[in-house]
Amino acid sequence: MSMKSFPKPSELPVPAGAEGWEKLYPYYLVFQDKLKEQEDAKFWFCDSQHWPTVFKPFETIGGEFAVKCLGQYNARHLMIPNANGIEFRIHLGYLYMSPIPVPEDQIAARVPDFEERVGYYFQNWPRLLEQWHTKVKGTIDEMEKITFAKPPAIVPIEDIHSGKAMDGSEVLMDNYDRLIQLAYQNWQYHFEFLNLGYIAYLDFFNFCKQVFPNIPDQSIATMVQGVDMELFRPDDELKGLAALAVELGIQSAFENADDADATLSAIRASEGGEHWIQRWEEAHDPWFNFTVGNGFYGHDKYWNEHPEIPLNYIKDYIARLDAGQEILRPVEALVAEKERIVEEYRELLDGDNLALFDAKRGLAAQCYPYVENHNFYIEHWTMGVFWRKIRELSRLFHAEGFWTQPDDLLYLGRNEVRDAIFDLVTWWGVGASEPIGPSYWPEEIERRRAIVDALKTARPAPALNTPPPSITEPFTRMLWGITTEQVQQWLGEGEAVDGGGLRGMAASPGVVEGPARVIMDADHLSEVQQGDILVAPVTAPSWGPIFGKIAATVTDIGGMMSHAAIVCREYGLPAVTGTGSASTTIVTGQRLRVDGTKGIVEILDAPEVSGPGAHSHAHGEPGHEHGEHTQEPAHA
Repeated sequence: MSMKSFPKPSELPVPAGAEGWEKLYPYYLVFQDKLKEQEDAKFWFCDSQHWPTVFKPFETIGGEFAVKCLGQYNARHLMIPNANGIEFRIHLGYLYMSPIPVPEDQIAARVPDFEERVGYYFQNWPRLLEQWHTKVKGTIDEMEKITFAKPPAIVPIEDIHSGKAMDGSEVLMDNYDRLIQLAYQNWQYHFEFLNLGYIAYLDFFNFCKQVFPNIPDQSIATMVQGVDMELFRPDDELKGLAALAVELGIQSAFENADDADATLSAIRASEGGEHWIQRWEEAHDPWFNFTVGNGFYGHDKYWNEHPEIPLNYIKDYIARLDAGQEILRPVEALVAEKERIVEEYRELLDGDNLALFDAKRGLAAQCYPYVENHNFYIEHWTMGVFWRKIRELSRLFHAEGFWTQPDDLLYLGRNEVRDAIFDLVTWWGVGASEPIGPSYWPEEIERRRAIVDALKTARPAPALNTPPPSITEPFTRMLWGITTEQVQQWLGEGEAVDGGGLRGMAASPGVVEGPARVIMDADHLSEVQQGDILVAPVTAPSWGPIFGKIAATVTDIGGMMSHAAIVCREYGLPAVTGTGSASTTIVTGQRLRVDGTKGIVEILDAPEVSGPGAHSHAHGEPGHEHGEHTQEPAHA
């Protein structure tokens, strides 16, 4: 079937004030005029699931390292037979991807290498995963030790006596280079197991589809649910702290949770408060290395730097406990449902098929937790330390007059930062009156800031160019929810929903009705009321504390293995992901019927104003500096 086309990159209008935006980014990240014919022939989708807002120049590091390292495990490490890596470009500030298929005539030759390499990992999973934790934590420990300071006023006499023959400037330069290298190192570790987790699940998924042709996708997902994931640990720590506060009777100390210092002082002054503070401090390392965003942006707020965030979550949990509500995940019910479905399908098999079913399901269940757990160690913990160190370096330059705002380093590319460091140490080393940077960077950064702000005024296209007749690449389907059917929906060619509404991925089963709550960024999560249906471009792992309040989730992007899908299944909530345009179509207060079993969202009536900010953020206002983790996905 012939399909309509999305716009070509050159057909998208440049927002007023964003002219020349291409020069903000490295040449290899933008579409090239000389390669227009080749690049226009490829289908590109916007990965707003991971990069939902416009990149400042330095922030491309996360996209570059992540997508490059993802690809290397497909194409160079694991030799996945039918999938190489992913080409990626930044267009009008947003990241677009185009999966690279393996030519048909090369697939068979890759199979032996693939089976040997994947088999080794699966046969040695516990040992290798323990080794992974050691490697990742070692990288983080080394990053923590990096500091950025001006060289000493004069070379210490000890360096004269020892013949060190250096002036200290090499420390600043080496530390920056090492920080970048360590971030790259942990991004390589990130994908060592991630693709394997998908492979194990997809192998089980495909086997089930073969022996049970009519099995729903959700039944397969249910057979690996009810697991103890480390990504839930930060939220579990908050629940434990809330329960302890209730037990100690110190609920009143949390009344002004927005003022962290006052709240913690009030807790300390309470009877039993020191015991609570001890538990609070124990939870910090490592579990408060958690961001309200996704870790890819320098402006994301982290719990350990903004204690008012976890304190407000604890305050809300306390209120729910005092109201007699259950705040824990329904793990027992999830496990019971998993076991029921597993047994139902096992009874339909015998012989080799039964043995294969048990083996493949067991492997998928073993590997499945990593699909979420890695988020904590890399996107949250590693990147939390990384961004803290980058802000430290930026403040050093700010103090020397290189720019007007403390975090303005983010408007430089990472290689330009290296140039600025050399400018700084040259001025210091030769005894000049001042470096060049203060006369160059402030004006240039303001120019770049204006371009970034202008780019934020436009929403990204969901995709570019003509899609293929059939989208078969497994990771694209499972993680991003980019399927043939969803692309047809985005182009207006899909099956319509009776009475209007949206169709997406049937990500977590169940049917509920309730009022919509459109949330465009984490700063507005406090607006979520009990029983709301969360509508968002995409969810973040640190949104866990609200999943116990909501009735269902609807997102713009995401597949069966996206965060929203996995977490909703673990909370027993219906979810429809990958709708394409829910957050800009639905208005807070509208009554919805969410059918997570069929992947349908019905809009039942006009919006009803309910709660604070009922109509706020329904149509994707540009983010502001204080809350720039705004989730801005691709929309049809």
